Amino acid sequence: MYLSTVTSPTATPPAQRSGRRRFAKVGANVFALGTVSLITDVSSEMVTAVLPLYLVLGLQLSPLAYGMIDGVYTGATALLRLVGGYVADRTRRRKTVAGFGYALSAVAKLALLAAGRSVPAIGLVIAADRTGKGLRAAPRDAMITLSTPPEALGRAFGVHRAMDSVGAFLGPLVALGVLALAANSFDAVFVVSFCVAALGVMVLVLFVRDRREAVPATAKVSVREAATLLRDAPVRRLVLAACLLGLATIGDGFVYLLLQRREELSTVWFPLLAAGTSLGYLLLAAPLGVLADRIGRLPVMLGGYVALTAAYLLLFGPLGGTALLVVTLGLYGLFYAATDGILMALAGPVLPDRLRTTGIALIQTGQALAYLLSSVLFGLAWQTWGPATASRVAALAVVVAVAVTVLLLAPRGRASAASAGSAPPAVPGPAAPADAAHPEPDAPTDPAHAGGARPDGPPRSRTSADSAAGDPEAGR
Repeated sequence: MYLSTVTSPTATPPAQRSGRRRFAKVGANVFALGTVSLITDVSSEMVTAVLPLYLVLGLQLSPLAYGMIDGVYTGATALLRLVGGYVADRTRRRKTVAGFGYALSAVAKLALLAAGRSVPAIGLVIAADRTGKGLRAAPRDAMITLSTPPEALGRAFGVHRAMDSVGAFLGPLVALGVLALAANSFDAVFVVSFCVAALGVMVLVLFVRDRREAVPATAKVSVREAATLLRDAPVRRLVLAACLLGLATIGDGFVYLLLQRREELSTVWFPLLAAGTSLGYLLLAAPLGVLADRIGRLPVMLGGYVALTAAYLLLFGPLGGTALLVVTLGLYGLFYAATDGILMALAGPVLPDRLRTTGIALIQTGQALAYLLSSVLFGLAWQTWGPATASRVAALAVVVAVAVTVLLLAPRGRASAASAGSAPPAVPGPAAPADAAHPEPDAPTDPAHAGGARPDGPPRSRTSADSAAGDPEAGR
C-alpha cells in the first residue's frame, strides 16, 4: 500500500523513512474504518445539526423535555452496547455486528419521514438510530485495537477520530446545501442522509477486514466470563472514571442553544456551530493522538476536560461576539479531540483479547448511561435555576470529576516513580513476534500506563518511530 515497499535507486533520507514507519503503524484497516465513520458522520450530522433548533424553537419543547430527548439520543440504548460487544466477542464476527448497527442507523433516517412533528415518534426514531450506534461502536473500536500495535493505539484512534470529524464537519454544510436547493424541505435532508449512510455500509462490507485473534475455535465467551471484567481493578477504575466524566458532560445541543441565545444568532447559521466544533476536532485529533503516545494518554485526556471546563464558564463569561464563538467552539473541539479516541486507547491495553469488545462496550455503556442522567439533570437545572447558573454548576461538576479521575487512574507504586521521570534509552534486541503486538489475555495492565510504563516493570522502550522529535506531521 505504501511507496516505502517499492525499492528505489535513490536512497531515502533517514528522517523520511522514520516518518513512513510511524505512519505505517496505522494500518489500512484503521483507514477503512475511518472512511466508514467519515461517511456515516456526514449522514448523521445532516440530521443532528438542526435537531436541537427544530425541537426547541420549532416544536417549543422545554429545556427539560429537550434534555430527555437529548439523553435518549446518546444514553437510552446504552445497554445495547454491551449486547453488541458480547455478541461480537462470542461469535468473533465484529464486522458483522458493526455492519448491522450501521445498517439500522441508515434505515432510521428514512423513518424520520414518517415521524413528522410527533415528538414521541421522533423519540422512537432517535432511539432506533442510537441503537445502531450502540451496536456498532464497541466492535468497531475493538477492530481498531486489534489492527494496531499497543504503542500506536493513541495514534490510530487519533487518525480514526480525525477522519470521523471530517464527516461531522461536512454534515451540517451538506444539510444547509440540501435545504437551500430543496426550499427548506427537511424531508429532502432525511432522504439524502439515508443515501449517504447506505454508502457507508457498502464501504464497510467491501473494504474492512475482521481480524481474528489466535484463540481456540471452541473457546466461546460466556456471560459469567464477561461478568468477571469488573473484578479486575484496572478495568473497574476505568469504568468508574468513565461514568464520572460522562455524568459531568452536558449535551452538545445545550451548548449550541446557549450560544445561539446569548449571541442571538439567526437560525440559518445555527448548524454551523456544530461544524465549528468539528473543525477544531479535525485539526487537533491526530496531533493529540501522537502526543498521547509520547507523554501518556491520561494527561491528554484530563487536559481535554480542563478545556471543557473553560468552555462551560465562557458561555456566560466576559467574552462576547465573534471572540466568544471562536474560543468556545475551539475549546469544545479540543475537548473532543483529547478525550474521544483517548479513552478507548486507554482501555485497549487493559482488556484481555477474548473480552476486548465486551470490555470496551462496558466502558461505553457506563459513560452513556451517565450522559443520559446528565442531560436530564442539566435540563432540569436550566429550567429551575436559569442557564447561567446551570452552566456554572456543570463546570464545577467537571472539576470534581477530573479530580476523582486523577485519584482513580494515576500511576501507582513503582510505576509511578518510573513514569515521573523520562524513559531510559531503548535497549537493542531481537524483534518481537507478531503476536506480541497485543497484550496477553490474562495479563491486563493499569489504564494509567497505556502507552507508558508498565506497572510490573520499567517503562516500555519505544522504537525510533515513536521517539522522533517534534515534527507535527511525523506521526501521520
